[in-house]
Amino acid sequence: MSWVRSCRSRALPPWPVKAPGPRPVPDRQCLQGILYVLHNDIAWQLLPLELGFGSGQTCWRRLEWWQKAGPFDRLHRILLAKLNAAGELDWSRACVDGSHVRVKKGEPTGPSPVDRRKTGSKHHLICDGRGPPLKVITTAANVNDVTQTVALVDSIPPVAGRPGRPRRRPHALLGDKGYDSNPNRDELRKCRILPVISRKGAPNIKGMGKLRYVVEQTFALLHHFKRLAVRWERRTELHDAFVSLACSLICCRRLKRAAAP
Repeated sequence: MSWVRSCRSRALPPWPVKAPGPRPVPDRQCLQGILYVLHNDIAWQLLPLELGFGSGQTCWRRLEWWQKAGPFDRLHRILLAKLNAAGELDWSRACVDGSHVRVKKGEPTGPSPVDRRKTGSKHHLICDGRGPPLKVITTAANVNDVTQTVALVDSIPPVAGRPGRPRRRPHALLGDKGYDSNPNRDELRKCRILPVISRKGAPNIKGMGKLRYVVEQTFALLHHFKRLAVRWERRTELHDAFVSLACSLICCRRLKRAAAP
């Protein structure tokens, strides 16, 4: 996997040389073990040793180490920059939406309004006009989408890849009636972003569904990773590390399709 070699050389910090204990498992094997858990949603202790990825505890410790060093967000930015350089990002608009996730452990959680008030979390996603995820924020399930509108826009990383300053703002933001808020519209206009958000009690904006389908498609790709469909991590930062890895994989696949003859 070429992207594994790339992220190891450009984003992942090496394990400390003076770390106590036996010789550490190579980064490549640990990363593949983490990806195996992300794809298959198995318990860490059930990671098969015969695969050569090291033990589940070893992979979990490496994930924790890398999460503290912050390489997963950097990897996501690197791939977004490559997509931008290839002309695969559409900055004419961005789309926002939220999706509930069942939770077995951890915080932040809250009563889910769509699952009989069972404990759950929520993924808030912003993607560009073609679908590549720009940022995902995890909150409790009872947090309204409208409260995360400005936070999602502000969390878009600076995306390089083209001449000039890195890009951070789309021309327009598309949202359904869950994002209806005049103060948010004012904040978006201050950022020179056109709010295209349906109003409650009024008909939907004509043609909105044809433009917003990409965010639903991206959610389907994101939750295709079984570790994200049901949340097991007690610590939000480790769950967010899995989310960043999934976003990087989605961007990598799109980059490969763009480079294919």
